[in-house]
Amino acid sequence: MSNNLPLSEAGGAAGPERSLLDRVREQVEDADRRLVRRDFARQPRIRRRIGRPRSGPAPGTPARPRLTREVRALREVFTDLGEAHRRYRQRTGDHVSPGLRAAALAFKQAPSLGSLVPVAAFLDELALLEW
Repeated sequence: MSNNLPLSEAGGAAGPERSLLDRVREQVEDADRRLVRRDFARQPRIRRRIGRPRSGPAPGTPARPRLTREVRALREVFTDLGEAHRRYRQRTGDHVSPGLRAAALAFKQAPSLGSLVPVAAFLDELALLEW
């Protein structure tokens, strides 16, 4: 049996608009894929000799916790959003709204998809998101 539904009802390209959460999630997943490729490209191609000491941080230096790839991907999308908003402010001369500032601070304190969506919502209201 053939599918006689128009593209909008069948969920094609002209289908109902995706939610902001879905669009942000897609951007984070894209950033994650870029990070995987970047990390893979940085892996050393030579093997170390056994018994050779590795250089590490100086004794007594506190070790910085390694960020998870998920947090790195979230930060990459956050940075992209920040750059888009800075370009907008340069064009218009507007200041950062207190709501956006609060959302950005909340994301910086606890980076997560849930805290990134309000930041994206401010930019979406200004029609700055191309996705």
